[in-house]
Amino acid sequence: MEPSPGSGSSPGPSRVDQPYPPSEPPDQPPAAHAKPEQSSGDQPAGPGAAGEALAVLTSFGRRLLVLVPVYLAGAMGLSVGFVLFGLALYLGWRRVREEKERSLRVARQLLDDEERLTAKTLYMSHRELPAWVSFPDVEKAEWLNKMVAQVWPFLGQYMEKLLAETVAPAVRGSNPHLQTFTFTRVELGEKPLRILGVKVHTGQSKKQILLDLNISYVGDVQIDVEVKKYFCKAGVKGMQLHGILRVILEPLMGDLPIVGAVSMFFIRRPTLDINWTGMTNLLDIPGLSSLSDTMIMDSIAAFLVLPNRLLLPLVRDLQDVAQLRSPLPRGIVRIHLLAARGLSSKDKYVKGLIEGKSDPYALVRVGTQAFCSRVINEELNPQWGETYEVMVHEVPGQEIEVEVFDKDPDKDDFLGRMKLDVGKVLQAGVMDEWFPLQGGHGQVHLRLEWLSLLSDAEKLEQILQGNRGASSRPEPPSAAVLVVYLDRAQDLPLKKGNKEPNPMVQLSTQDVTQESKAVYGSNCPVWEQAFRFFLQDPRSQELDVQVKDDSRALTLGALTLPLARLLTAPELTLDQWFQLSSSGPNSRLYMKLVMRLLYLDTSEVRFPAVPGTPGAWDLDESPEAGSSVDVPPRPCHTTPDSSFGTENVLRIHVLEAQDLIAKDRFLGGLVKGKSDPYVKLKLAGRSFRSRVVREDLNPRWNEVFEVIVTSIPGQELEVEVFDKDLDKDDFLGRCKVSLTTVLNSGFLDEWLTLEDVPSGRLHVRLERLTPRPTAAELEEVLQVNSLIQTQRSADLAAALLSVYLERAEDLPLRKGTKPPSPYATLAVGDASHKTKTLPQTATPVWNESTSFLIRKPNTESLELQVRGEGTGTLGSLSLPLSELLVADRLCLDRWFTLSDGQGQVLLRAQLGILVSQHSGVEAHSHSSSSLSELELWSGLPQVTSSAPELRQRLTHSDSSPEAPAGPLGQLKLTVWYHSEERKLVALIHGCRALRQNGRDPPDPYVSLLLLPDKNRGTKRKTSQKKRALNPEFNERFEWELPLDEALRRRLDVSVKSSSSFMSRERDLLGKVQLDLAEIDLSQGAAQWYDLMEDKDKGSS
Repeated sequence: MEPSPGSGSSPGPSRVDQPYPPSEPPDQPPAAHAKPEQSSGDQPAGPGAAGEALAVLTSFGRRLLVLVPVYLAGAMGLSVGFVLFGLALYLGWRRVREEKERSLRVARQLLDDEERLTAKTLYMSHRELPAWVSFPDVEKAEWLNKMVAQVWPFLGQYMEKLLAETVAPAVRGSNPHLQTFTFTRVELGEKPLRILGVKVHTGQSKKQILLDLNISYVGDVQIDVEVKKYFCKAGVKGMQLHGILRVILEPLMGDLPIVGAVSMFFIRRPTLDINWTGMTNLLDIPGLSSLSDTMIMDSIAAFLVLPNRLLLPLVRDLQDVAQLRSPLPRGIVRIHLLAARGLSSKDKYVKGLIEGKSDPYALVRVGTQAFCSRVINEELNPQWGETYEVMVHEVPGQEIEVEVFDKDPDKDDFLGRMKLDVGKVLQAGVMDEWFPLQGGHGQVHLRLEWLSLLSDAEKLEQILQGNRGASSRPEPPSAAVLVVYLDRAQDLPLKKGNKEPNPMVQLSTQDVTQESKAVYGSNCPVWEQAFRFFLQDPRSQELDVQVKDDSRALTLGALTLPLARLLTAPELTLDQWFQLSSSGPNSRLYMKLVMRLLYLDTSEVRFPAVPGTPGAWDLDESPEAGSSVDVPPRPCHTTPDSSFGTENVLRIHVLEAQDLIAKDRFLGGLVKGKSDPYVKLKLAGRSFRSRVVREDLNPRWNEVFEVIVTSIPGQELEVEVFDKDLDKDDFLGRCKVSLTTVLNSGFLDEWLTLEDVPSGRLHVRLERLTPRPTAAELEEVLQVNSLIQTQRSADLAAALLSVYLERAEDLPLRKGTKPPSPYATLAVGDASHKTKTLPQTATPVWNESTSFLIRKPNTESLELQVRGEGTGTLGSLSLPLSELLVADRLCLDRWFTLSDGQGQVLLRAQLGILVSQHSGVEAHSHSSSSLSELELWSGLPQVTSSAPELRQRLTHSDSSPEAPAGPLGQLKLTVWYHSEERKLVALIHGCRALRQNGRDPPDPYVSLLLLPDKNRGTKRKTSQKKRALNPEFNERFEWELPLDEALRRRLDVSVKSSSSFMSRERDLLGKVQLDLAEIDLSQGAAQWYDLMEDKDKGSS
């Protein structure tokens, strides 16, 4: 029985909002399951009395705390006005807070009552409740059906244009007998398409939204066609279409309309039923008489099913349109069709009196890719031993379908089928199982292998070596896949009589040839099509391209491309114009060719042997022995999507501004002042703010900011300049920079005009840093960062860490039996990322990725914690990044054991070193035998700037490391003049071979003085190192002064040590004095200087 609102039995929301208890049958109303209330006499009095006493004490304590501010105000001699002002602020805050809580409480109560009343009224079972009550994965979307009904007439107009302008020319060009084919009537009717359910796939990719729409169309569509040459009319009057339509919204952008394009396609063949009219006359036309109803259905289904897709760009100049229309496959599944057993006997003799066997064969299908095995005569346990390779484009969604038939002279008999989602193959890596056949008897034996796509040409030899030992038929195993994006051609030769050609393209590798569509009446055709080929050995194969007229008799151009060129190209990709031979002088073809190697990521790469040979699969084994039906093998490595690890780092250098407007006014506006400007930056959901420069209309900030960015188009860097005030900051201007420009060029150094203000411009320098998977340049990067580091900026990043957390296993149970609701947190320093929480599972699958900026890879660590919601820590992991620096390609991809608990996590951590190509620094390193030079300045384009660029030479060790140091030791020092900032800069690297005066090593530090001044304004000092004879400091110091004045100064550098903890005395270990006029400050160098004695051993 539901308690009345005025019962006051509980101060909180204690009402049970479920329509019925989970353990009770759902066919009764909720009131029937209410338990009688327990009498008050059965309740113990002790806890209630203690609770009341505690409540009284708490209330008294709160009231006592209210008097504390009054007491403090009296004790400090403050007036009553301060107390009243504070009380007014508190009461205002309390009122606003209560209004927000009341609004939220009313909204929740409305939702709860709606669900409860619906359940009370309907008394339905779970399967009958509407979607909004039980919240299933597939939800109803009636609002979407209403929108479709509103749009339906306009969609009919679009279909009429599509059929007339696109489909009709394609049909006319497909056959010479159909040159007069036209659509005479196109009406979609009044019954719109309905969407029965919508499923949103979460956790796939952060750059896209993926929807599956369960569509059903039973419409009164009417489409009439006519072939005037043969006086034949035909058409469609009524159609049924049922299937799952996948809609992908990508790429997601940082600007309107947020979504760059919409892709639509059917993952599997939809059920299609067309009510034709006039089919008899149509099939009598020459050229169509050989087609049957089945072939027509297959042709239509193939047009709607992957890899074909409809792409609708929503923004102009969308990058990689061809790749969005035909993206790279997610992976390759190698299907070994081994055998079957226990099949049904379908052959009968003597009118069924004598039972024979069957002549089985199998059809293997993934989307539109279909294969047919050979027929095994008179066998109920056939052994095929055949291998097929299929491209997988969408996971989850695509299915492997195997159908087994009995071959007969008339109609083949159906023996059974099996279906398997390719997502299970992706998770397992390798599956070797006997699958039961549905709709029949028996089992089919498949070995399924997931092949990842790699862009690393170094793996090719390993892949080819593994393929050589494989026995595969009907075709040898492939080593790579080639995707050709055919874009367009220019200036193709004309036909006789200066007629425009109807060009099409034939692409061939070995014995496989594919053809493009024909573009009619153009010598500059645009195809925008993709073609995919399997390659056995890309080192020796070629791609042959023939551009022909649609009659195939006239060749308009040719191209032969050795695929070995791709093996040496960056990312195994060529994206360029190709000159055509046997064509016009300016005839060329634009294509993008992408090669990916097929890598089986498992420790045991085993190919099935041909049945009947040693090592063949044992067909008499039971499903439990030697198979993975019960316990599929867990993956050895992660399977992130192709976008993982593709982030870049944008380094933003805010230099200075000029001609800012003055906003400060004094004496009621009579006296005009200046401004106190600062800069605000916004990019990729993050914001940064510079320091405030006081009283300056031409401020110099010289601050560096870094942010992780992706290649999503439409992003912009928003820059705003403000004047700092006590109340509200005044606006000084804004500007925007397209991130696409910076990502494409890699570098931008410009004066940007501030908008929405009369005057002002801002000088910024933007650089794209692409992570490199090699640690050889880390030392140079750290030293370059220390040189370009400014005192007012955070430490610059030396590397980018990308982490992909896939799953965990064997997590501890909650309270011994219940699985936890786990989530994970990943942190490096102050940056952290939290995954989604998965309800009640000990084997969570997160499939989430994140990235971190790494300042010092040698010392930082990745900290991971797996926690349960409400249960605390389930396990933790600390991964020092120094382990990544010694790993292959700076990457670790494996299972890690959790500490402080039980369980393991599967994650991939990869490090990329951020090498600046435009830092203005040349880093040089010397060894005893050779000189290796890294010219970081070589890639810098000619940039117009108000000040000359800093060109600083870093020398690891100008003198040989074996050169003897002086009796007092040596100091490593870099000095140069930063002309752009008008500063003298000194970098203290370290010391070596310092003298030890007493029994213990010294506690050294370095003191710098800019002589002849000896005041505190020119004095600088490093941190102190404990008990070190070879300390490393790597600290930078600056003095703001003109160059001519710097040349008149002497730099006094002293190495000192504290004599004792309680004493102010300092021991001078040695010193170096440099006359800056004798040093080339524009080309400074890191150099070792011998420390010298000094007669005056002053203290610091």
